[in-house]
Amino acid sequence: MSAPSSPPPHYKRILLKLSGEALMGDQNYGIDPAVATRIAQDIAEIQALGVETAVVIGGGNIFRGLAASARGMDRSTGDYMGMLATVINALALQDALEHNGVPTRVLTAIEMRAVAEPFIRRRAVRHLEKGRVVVFAAGTGNPYFTTDTAAALRAMEMKAEVILKGTKVDGIYTADPVKDPQATRYDTISYLQVLQARLQVMDATAISLCMDNKLPILVFNLKTPGNIRRVVMGETIGTLVTA
Repeated sequence: MSAPSSPPPHYKRILLKLSGEALMGDQNYGIDPAVATRIAQDIAEIQALGVETAVVIGGGNIFRGLAASARGMDRSTGDYMGMLATVINALALQDALEHNGVPTRVLTAIEMRAVAEPFIRRRAVRHLEKGRVVVFAAGTGNPYFTTDTAAALRAMEMKAEVILKGTKVDGIYTADPVKDPQATRYDTISYLQVLQARLQVMDATAISLCMDNKLPILVFNLKTPGNIRRVVMGETIGTLVTA
């Protein structure tokens, strides 16, 4: 008798949005290799299921353009510096993934041929089809746009079925659960509710882009090992943002 086959993944192609802070672990700055390895293992797990995986990573663990511009730096300069920080994170994640046997390509919106491929949409799609993880770095390549907006944009371009936003909490709450013990978690919520209540899920540009293109966003706790696999297998964890 053959063993019962496991159900197929709920999603075939996903875009995982990671903040730069996700790589910090308990440090105040930079990259904790142990954390990068754990995230890489989680991604390797879904890659083994045949899920085509793209990743957009932020740079807040190294440099925040917005914070620098608040202290008097030119906003565009600060944003470009932030974009370069995302490239450092992308290379760290690539290294961790390849140590886990996952072929990975870093594609960057700002050309730097010595370390990464330039972003070309068709090439990125081809990498996904060939079973490689694609890490998108340098945001959209433009100042004034966040890596959240870059994630929404790249997800549309790749025709991803969902954006998985890994955070420190297990979904979207009515208020900050750390500060307000009375805060309750939503199972599902509409894009409009997120915008109207100004919930800090992603910035308004990213949410609007997802709303216009009917792209669902699933917010979940990245810190729990195995959660990425649970999400792609269709288990109900986190909060789903849809129309």
